[in-house]
Amino acid sequence: MSAQDLVDRIISDAEDESAAVIAEAEKTAERIISEARTKSEDAMRQAEDTAAAKAEAIAQSRAATARLDGAKILLGEKRGVIDIVYSAAAKQIASMDKKDYIAFLKKLLEEYAEEGDEVVLADNFAYSADLAKLSVVSSKKLRLVFGGARISGGFILRGKKSDRDLSVEAMIAADRAEHEAEVAAELLR
Repeated sequence: MSAQDLVDRIISDAEDESAAVIAEAEKTAERIISEARTKSEDAMRQAEDTAAAKAEAIAQSRAATARLDGAKILLGEKRGVIDIVYSAAAKQIASMDKKDYIAFLKKLLEEYAEEGDEVVLADNFAYSADLAKLSVVSSKKLRLVFGGARISGGFILRGKKSDRDLSVEAMIAADRAEHEAEVAAELLR
């Protein structure tokens, strides 16, 4: 074999080996690119899933906030209506004619007054003579005290054992405390 043949053969072998190395490098590059693409697609899907989960959580949070805000508004409106109802009840009592108002006070005295109680009335109580004539006043030996109570109607009983506030304001407040939940539930119907 001549020197030229030997050089040609070395060059040919080197070219073949170079082609094999390039082919192997291209295969490795394709595998690396494929793996990177797969990882990238997985990361993208994971990011999309995370973003969708966060968006859903935000939407649920906003919906819950909206429901809560709606409930607060409804509660405020219910309280407004309840305020109107109880205010109307107080006005209705205040607008009773003399006969009905004295009958109302008589019933309260019969039910709540104990013997010897003081009946403390508002400074501007208009029916003192009529109240003094009631049989319950004499039978229970009640003492009428005109003035001294800062109330719009009704009276305060001062007794030996306890005092009872039977002013219109106190009776309305007590009724409201006892029945407000029922009234609010009726408003939903």
